[in-house]
Amino acid sequence: MSTTTSVNWQWRLACRTGDIPAEGGACVLLDGQQIAIFYFARRNEWFATQNRCPHRGQMALSRGMTGSAGENCEPKVACPFHKKTFSLVTGECLSGDDYQIQTYPVRVKGDKVYIGISA
Repeated sequence: MSTTTSVNWQWRLACRTGDIPAEGGACVLLDGQQIAIFYFARRNEWFATQNRCPHRGQMALSRGMTGSAGENCEPKVACPFHKKTFSLVTGECLSGDDYQIQTYPVRVKGDKVYIGISA
């Protein structure tokens, strides 16, 4: 289930903007959790999710292929191992499977990227 609708966020400095590749992702460790951060440079949009793929439990989503899906061009990531595809907005599996990933809100201030962690 996505938690981006929660209002009690503790904002944690995750990295600098230059640490995340344009049109791709990277992994950071925050509060003992691996979090994948994605930057869609053409849209200037940032997303964050758990790094663990729920299909097989591998810490790999940050290395997945990014793109968009549907008429609304919803940002997505595909696991590099199993090709299960997830919405970066809602966390739902777009491959038709009953999987869900955790999503996190992202703030960018200057050259710093902050992730909202549930309080």
